[in-house]
Amino acid sequence: MINLKKVKRYSIKTRFSKVNKGDFALAPAKLKSFKGFLSSLPDILKARDLLAVSSDIAAARKKKKAVIFMAGAHVIKCGLNPVLIELIKKKVISCICLNGAGIIHDFEIAFQAKTSEDVAENLKNGSFGMGKETADFINQAVKDGVSEGLGLGSAVGKMISDENLPYKNLSLLYNAYKYNVPVCVFVGIGTDIIHQHPSFDAGLTAEGSLRDFHTLVGNIRALNQGGVVLNFGSAVLLPEVFLKALNLARNLGNKVKDFTTANFDMIYHYRPAQNVVIRPTNSGGRGYYIIGHHEIMLPLLAQAVIEKI
Repeated sequence: MINLKKVKRYSIKTRFSKVNKGDFALAPAKLKSFKGFLSSLPDILKARDLLAVSSDIAAARKKKKAVIFMAGAHVIKCGLNPVLIELIKKKVISCICLNGAGIIHDFEIAFQAKTSEDVAENLKNGSFGMGKETADFINQAVKDGVSEGLGLGSAVGKMISDENLPYKNLSLLYNAYKYNVPVCVFVGIGTDIIHQHPSFDAGLTAEGSLRDFHTLVGNIRALNQGGVVLNFGSAVLLPEVFLKALNLARNLGNKVKDFTTANFDMIYHYRPAQNVVIRPTNSGGRGYYIIGHHEIMLPLLAQAVIEKI
């Protein structure tokens, strides 16, 4: 038998407690400003992380350090271009990284202010991804731009800028090109609908994407001592590219440490956790992983940054 009378106890007043009333959320209030809303969040867990990331982004802008924004195409499909465009105009984002699907949805928005087909339905008869305007425009942009020495992102951004597309003000690539923010596009051959078309040139696409890789390496150098890397929704491709670009920058003799990384996604993924949040900041810096839907988390983060600058 155990003797509970011999249990050793202590006063909780002498114990360290991770939560105290100073960390609590404030009660909801009518007509509260967004700044007031931010200050009402609890200083606990992911609310604390969100505010920390927004503060680091604002600080990076002030110190003229790189803020690299990486995103899967779902971010564009969620209608978030206006949010990102405003961050470009406010000189918050200094470099953008997309996959091949990102430029597809961005062009379609510039062309007709709508995008995202019904994949399941169109796959039944083989018409999935066979829209001619999207393929012809982007593939021609790649041929023209890469042949002139541009990277993939700049080639498509330039053609959107040059052409009289009715909704190009909603285009992320157009605004990035207009405000001289590099867009780096990384393509896996066969992953995008435009690769099904006879106008696709794999050689020039690969060459343009490699140029964008070198552009990213150059921008990564400006992360040192206070930059920020954000990844929204790319589970494999962009985390892998970023890790290699960071390694190459360091291999070439550049000090790149003491910066912030943050991965935002709807679920936890191993690769972004390792290649964005943990490994890059092992030699100095902070890494965050925040889970939530892009259409909520990105506007929240962006507005928090705007309030701080």
